[in-house]
Amino acid sequence: MQVAVRLSGELATQAGRPRFSVPLADGATVADLTDLLRREYVAFSPLLDTAVPIIAGRHVTQSEPLQEGQEVAFLLPIAGG
Repeated sequence: MQVAVRLSGELATQAGRPRFSVPLADGATVADLTDLLRREYVAFSPLLDTAVPIIAGRHVTQSEPLQEGQEVAFLLPIAGG
């Protein structure tokens, strides 16, 4: 299956693009997608530890199953003050 990925901030900068699609096995989870991103984009692997995965506007856990054509956004938390 194909899953769309959207990256924010430094993740997009490190990947060289904010949006792309990746192939995953049927039955894959957010954890499987995260593992694939860690292997493909070693430079931003540490940032994935704090990135929040979001599907259809809601925060999801790493165990969330994925479906064909879904978009998973990885957003980095920001702080200000």
